Amino acid sequence: MDLPISVRTNLISGQGSLAEAADVADGRVFLVTDPGIVAAGHVARLEALFRAKGTPCQRFDAVTENPDEADVQACVAAFEAAFGDEKPEWIVALGGGSSIDVAKGCSMLVASGGRMRDYIGHKTTRKPQLPVLAIPTTAGTGSEVQSFALITNSDTGRKMACGGEAPAVAILDPDLTRSQPPFVAACAGLDTLAHAVETAVTKARTEASVQYAREACRLVERNFETSLRRPEDVAARSAMLRASAAAGIAIENSMLGAAHSMANPLTRQFGVVHGQAVGQLLPFVVRFNAEDSAAAAAYAELAYDAGVAEHTDPIPVAVNKLIVRLSELVAIAGFERTFANVPASAIEALATEAAEQWTAQFNPRHVDVHAFRALFAQVTA
Repeated sequence: MDLPISVRTNLISGQGSLAEAADVADGRVFLVTDPGIVAAGHVARLEALFRAKGTPCQRFDAVTENPDEADVQACVAAFEAAFGDEKPEWIVALGGGSSIDVAKGCSMLVASGGRMRDYIGHKTTRKPQLPVLAIPTTAGTGSEVQSFALITNSDTGRKMACGGEAPAVAILDPDLTRSQPPFVAACAGLDTLAHAVETAVTKARTEASVQYAREACRLVERNFETSLRRPEDVAARSAMLRASAAAGIAIENSMLGAAHSMANPLTRQFGVVHGQAVGQLLPFVVRFNAEDSAAAAAYAELAYDAGVAEHTDPIPVAVNKLIVRLSELVAIAGFERTFANVPASAIEALATEAAEQWTAQFNPRHVDVHAFRALFAQVTA
């Protein structure tokens, strides 16, 4: 029997829930964010809440997209300089997955020293970390509930999954996602969708993790299109934040698969935004994995549960309906079926790098360079 999932992060959800941040982080605060979030006014709102409570707050607001080890080191330096002889008691991350990952990385290094590359894999911090309060402004990465921080190796340019402690608390306030440009919202939603679909079938999945994956898939199916077409719909935005968190909990307990293995080299070599990449790849990977009977059955259950297929549909029919719906959601997000700017001449380099990704080992069907070549051949120009 599978052990139940222990969710390490206390979730606070709902419109206006940002107001609870100053009650949660009730000591000296080190705020980690990025220039876009400052420009959107979210930082000023949060800092005003801390001032009203008399909570000292200093910030690092130079997080970049797809942060590397240098970003985390810069954050650590700012942390060490904050408050003079006194040190911060909370690290608060406000932003997308990049800000949350840098905050988690800072917490790791402040606790145990070294570089981010020293923390690849499961938790390796030697000392207790400072608590992190994660406040996502996008509904996609699920980083707010995960112990891993995705940080780019400054020498190789490849992403590393660095293990530490999950945030102690996460605040899911849909008002904060209003500042997302449509493109960002589309990519974030596809990222959540890919997390839900991949975690439902990985080799490491458990009965409990699959339930979180199904909940995320249900929420995306019912709310993604609405959140894009009617961005003022707070209920849809809130549901997408909950979907992101549910999928993040599933990742924490079941890992990911081939779509993510393929997306990382597309991002590194061609600059394709991660959510777009993994979303466009998902229908092709599902069709590939469905040749495995156990994976096909898991995909069918996902389709039944989300209302994409009828319970009377045979497994192959349900899987095909799921693939069709995934393709529809990619189109609704504004993306083509394939990557027009990625030439076939890049297939070998992409396949080689994909086969080296840590997520490949959890894919339900064996994937190697040969399999990745065939998959990339379907999505390149």
